[in-house]
Amino acid sequence: MTFTVWLSLVAICCLGAMSPGPSLAVVLRHTIVNSRLHGIFAALSHAVGVGIWAVLTIWGLAILVTKTPVLYQVITYAGAAYLAWMGFKAIRSSGGGELALDKQQAPLMDAARDGISISLLNPKLAVFFIALFSQFVSSGQTLTDQLIMLATAAGIDGLWYCIVAMVLSHSKWIGVLQRKSALIDKVSGVIFIALAVRVVTL
Repeated sequence: MTFTVWLSLVAICCLGAMSPGPSLAVVLRHTIVNSRLHGIFAALSHAVGVGIWAVLTIWGLAILVTKTPVLYQVITYAGAAYLAWMGFKAIRSSGGGELALDKQQAPLMDAARDGISISLLNPKLAVFFIALFSQFVSSGQTLTDQLIMLATAAGIDGLWYCIVAMVLSHSKWIGVLQRKSALIDKVSGVIFIALAVRVVTL
């Protein structure tokens, strides 16, 4: 892989990671409602999911899904169902309240679970890897090239969402956001459900 091709891959991965969507909403919600560490756990586990997508694409999932539309539909509907489930869960939430040493926070593994699940079941990511990332895959690639592609996709994704979690948690608005976490949960729940509906009606 030439340096120029790699820079093109970096640009595509940055655009994919930074575009708003359910993944960003998950990281934001865990950061606001729970803590910075929860946001980082969600971000890193999301990157693991992106890495899995990259490996599957390199191994030929893009070709398989293109030739087997039903597989793409399964991914799409599974993603929509998970978004809807997260939406209903968020709507029923009472919020996280203000920061306190004795505040009851969700387990870190919940953040990790949500991060990797929304990554693997996000139709937007499926489209990204099938339509864009797959364009950088060729039959003559070496193992080194494939590892570089994997590290680039997962690394950029994890770095971006970790930055989001850290910047938001240092913001002067974090106290206000946490006091309004119940409302934020309700709004994010509606957004998740709306995204689920949009996914199945596209």
